[in-house]
Amino acid sequence: MKNLLRNWQGTKPPHDASPLEDVAHRLAVFEDIERGHSGWFWATDASGRLTYISPAACERFGLSAGTLIGQPFTSLFETDPENPGERSDRPLQFLLGAHARLADVTVRLVSDRCAPGMRPAWWALAGQPKLDVAKPGSGKSEKGGAFHGYRGSARDITLEYERRIEDSRLAEFDSLTGLANRHRITRRFESMLAAFKGTMRPATLMMLDLDRFKQVNDTLGHPAGDELLRQVAQRLTRVVGTAGEIGRLGGDEFQILLSDQEDRGKLGELADKIIGLVSQPYRIDDNHVVIGVSIGMAIAPFDGTEREDIVRAADLALYAAKHGGRGQFRFYSSDLKDEKEERRLLEEALREAITTVDGPDDSWEAPQLVMVYQPVVRTDDHTVVGFEALMRWEHPQRGAIPPSVFIPVAEDTGMILQLGAWALRQAARDAVLWPHPLRIAVNVSAVQFAHPDFPRIVGEVLAETGLDPERLELELTESVFMGDGEVTDAAFKALKLLGVRLALDDFGTGYSSLSYLRAAPFDKLKVDRSFVDSCTLSDQNSAKIIAAIIGLADALGMETTVEGVEAFDQRDVVCAKGARFIQGFLYSPPLEQAVVLERMAGGQLRIPPEGPKRHRPERRSVYRRIGVIHEDHRYEALLRNLSATGARIEGLVGVPVGTSLVLDLGAGQLAVVTVSRSEDATIGVEFETPLVSDGAGGLVTRYRASPYALAAAARMASSSAPQFLEVEVRKRA
Repeated sequence: MKNLLRNWQGTKPPHDASPLEDVAHRLAVFEDIERGHSGWFWATDASGRLTYISPAACERFGLSAGTLIGQPFTSLFETDPENPGERSDRPLQFLLGAHARLADVTVRLVSDRCAPGMRPAWWALAGQPKLDVAKPGSGKSEKGGAFHGYRGSARDITLEYERRIEDSRLAEFDSLTGLANRHRITRRFESMLAAFKGTMRPATLMMLDLDRFKQVNDTLGHPAGDELLRQVAQRLTRVVGTAGEIGRLGGDEFQILLSDQEDRGKLGELADKIIGLVSQPYRIDDNHVVIGVSIGMAIAPFDGTEREDIVRAADLALYAAKHGGRGQFRFYSSDLKDEKEERRLLEEALREAITTVDGPDDSWEAPQLVMVYQPVVRTDDHTVVGFEALMRWEHPQRGAIPPSVFIPVAEDTGMILQLGAWALRQAARDAVLWPHPLRIAVNVSAVQFAHPDFPRIVGEVLAETGLDPERLELELTESVFMGDGEVTDAAFKALKLLGVRLALDDFGTGYSSLSYLRAAPFDKLKVDRSFVDSCTLSDQNSAKIIAAIIGLADALGMETTVEGVEAFDQRDVVCAKGARFIQGFLYSPPLEQAVVLERMAGGQLRIPPEGPKRHRPERRSVYRRIGVIHEDHRYEALLRNLSATGARIEGLVGVPVGTSLVLDLGAGQLAVVTVSRSEDATIGVEFETPLVSDGAGGLVTRYRASPYALAAAARMASSSAPQFLEVEVRKRA
């Protein structure tokens, strides 16, 4: 200000100027400074109301002086809040109320005062309180005079403020997706745990890893991968909303923090929504891209109280989800600690198993991998019209290992190419030996389908075995559409030139885009068993979805097979909805080749349905020691069967029907049950609150007791006499 005054030409009025001329001269100087300065001046009265504001400020705000003069200063301006977007005028009120000197206080015009179309601006506010100065010799302090308000100035700091905000944002947020970065999500989680520790409030960490993302990067390039990550971030934000904070750790890894959430039922529902939305197709340039996501979850304080413990637990759960079939979620449990070592051993065992089927024909070693065949039956006369080839792995020591476990391992390691080629060849060899020329359906992995040699391999198998191409049906999933669209179209064209049939498997579980059916030459749709499982429930739309899929296939001239039918009530529903072909245990489990040959030789091409009248929720056979608590006594018993709604327990004698018990299922899982059946040392119980899925075929309680509550309960345990007889139960052979 002083420099401006010194440099202004003619600052001194004539010596003989009158007081009035002197005032006019000062006013002219002030106006010239206001016009040439980037800021503006302001003044308030003792009550804090605005008494003066520069015309330059009014122009900048797009408001008239009349609308501003007389307004409380703090109603017009707010100080720089910690989180931009949240109004905060308290610091300014405090400073003005204390009559303190203002020095570079960052403020902005409050949003509801801004004129339409005006760009927001930030100002550095300076000001001095106007106080009466006591006369010399009066005995009063110079600061003891009356307060008359403020006089001050403001300068525009919008550019430097926005630069500071951007620098702060770059330090806290991922530049590609706009989500929180590793630094911010780590700091936020540590703060959350520290705040919650005293009150034992729960906090959940979700760790996400994209499935098949590397293939997108490798086939379409890094720019396409970046665009895919941006779209994934948008979908995650759409699902999670304000319920949690999402962070990108780098690459294709994400984290989600959820406070005050421990209900594993709701967490599972959220994880399912995330998996469903992220798995829908993406449009990247002119390519159709399909990926998946796996999720691991850990909850404080049940799975740990420190950030490192929770992160390690969620990472183990994620590892189990990825290598247990992908496209699923998994909660942490203590039995996951050896998953990585188990994965390594599984890879070695799978390599060995492949050598037993793909080695020399005169090998003495018995094959571990075999193909079995499940009949597809026509509903109106129960006649077998074809078979689906299914791979089975029987390990000498581990026993049966399901495809959902070993197929992802084969895909990750590249063994799927060798494994898939063998399965195709073996199924074709077996089918040509059948006395009746029925169709054989073979599942094809997306990794196998994407290989440029796949059509050639199919052609070689047909030539080697002599199988009629019309009898071979290749079952594909929507994931084959991931990647280069031209390569996919070329593969479809080459396969149809060979004369084989194509079926879209698991239809209705993914995005099920109609563009697939328009672009790809499918001959059949297969309705996924997940709809059949719930088609008899009145509160589900599964039966309507089955009807819609069958109607769509009919309109497009395609066949439909409904798989997973296990009970008569399910069969009645799907037949009423128009199903003409069914596959499931109600008709037959998968059969070995010798059994198929025997039945065909005897002319047994009709299979009458045989099974339960009504479908029941799946009960899992288990063998696990648990605790059973009645009143203030704890018993040890054996859990044998388990479903979402009930269980069978052995080891207690004399428990009356209707007795209320608490089952200690381990890891803080306490479930209230009522005895519904009691016979000798066996009781059947029903859960007060149904169990929920752990995402990998297991069942867990919605809530858990914290380790602190369990420890307190153990200390308070009474030594009163038991009311029931506890007996030893041994595992049956």
